[in-house]
Amino acid sequence: MEIKMSDRFIRSRALFGDEAFEKLKNSRVAVFGLGGVGGYALEALARSGIGALDVIDPDDIDESNINRQLLALSSSVGQKKTQTAVKRLKEINPELIVSAHELFYSPESADAIDLKQFDAVADAIDFFPGKLELALRSRDAGVKLVSCMGTGKKTAPSLIRVSDISETSVCPLARKMRAELKKRGVNELTVIWSPEQPAPARDSVQSSDGKKFIPSGAVVPAVAGLYLADAIIKYLLSR
Repeated sequence: MEIKMSDRFIRSRALFGDEAFEKLKNSRVAVFGLGGVGGYALEALARSGIGALDVIDPDDIDESNINRQLLALSSSVGQKKTQTAVKRLKEINPELIVSAHELFYSPESADAIDLKQFDAVADAIDFFPGKLELALRSRDAGVKLVSCMGTGKKTAPSLIRVSDISETSVCPLARKMRAELKKRGVNELTVIWSPEQPAPARDSVQSSDGKKFIPSGAVVPAVAGLYLADAIIKYLLSR
């Protein structure tokens, strides 16, 4: 059956309206981090008709990612997350403009990406110095950033919310981020977060190769990723 590109997003057009949908189609969004949160955010942005997406992640897909990451399958283990993402996105929308950056984002590598080229940025980085640097540079570039806080050790998806970082509580990552941003004169940042108390680990937090990890399931990161995409979409439509 022949699929017309006009049919691919016909329900989205009906939901948002032609003018609003064209805003999404003409937007360029960067997604930093393609793990449990970022993968679902990326998927929702692509399926919502965003016209250009940049994906930034340095990692290969690991077997341990399969429990919670959209890009992780038995067939994709060992592949670069960015390249797997590009293939998937092109299946969703062949007309989508996709740029892949195999980059570990940090204060040292941040110059490699000019944030001014984006209409919005989605942060799903789990490396704190990189997350903080992205917030500072987004502020300096005048680009809208939505940043996801911690989703590990959490089991209550209904508690996920979006707000300014000044309204957060309980979340250790949000607390640390808020303090560091305040030191640098940043008082506003839209974040995805949860007030849920982190659950204690019920078993080993060390993998077979001896590496420690933060326990995490499938649902909370996915919901946080969808909230992240939704916040980006709402911002783009509000401009």
